[in-house]
Amino acid sequence: MNPGFDPEEIAQLKRECKAEGMNFVYVEDEFEDEEENDEHAHIQFVGQYQGQECIYDALIYTLRLHHSTLVYDLALQRIQKQIPGYVSPDERTINDKVDPEVDEEAELLLTEFIEEIEENEEVKVSEHVEIDNKFEYGIGLEVGLNRTDISEKVINDFIAQFNAGRLQLDKAVYTFSSEDEE
Repeated sequence: MNPGFDPEEIAQLKRECKAEGMNFVYVEDEFEDEEENDEHAHIQFVGQYQGQECIYDALIYTLRLHHSTLVYDLALQRIQKQIPGYVSPDERTINDKVDPEVDEEAELLLTEFIEEIEENEEVKVSEHVEIDNKFEYGIGLEVGLNRTDISEKVINDFIAQFNAGRLQLDKAVYTFSSEDEE
């Protein structure tokens, strides 16, 4: 049985939410960087799924962050076509060999590809909610919202609308550029 549907787990989360004075709790991620990031949040909240109370485990992020992640991944794929066997620094294991010249070439290519992808507006994003009903703990959600940051108010508003079945997603398509951030 999925523990995210267990009434005791749900009651525990409700107590935690009440203690925090909010309708959700933040999930501490072990891989999360220490610096404050207001472009995404990993949270849990209680809701209904197919008429049954459950815990939702949600990753909520801005469209800008979603866009830059997709652009980076696409640029990385292109680097790996040009430099077969290249492994990016964030995906390396202790056993991977590091060649500073290859890394330098890859860095230059990465910048070039990112600029090209953004300039050609190859990656477009829109607001979305992806539901993972095969999640190991409750129901998983990935939520991309067209907001400048993911604040407690944004999260509370999302949960209220989501749980009431009144969530209106912006279907417009967006593209971003790194220059916008500077």
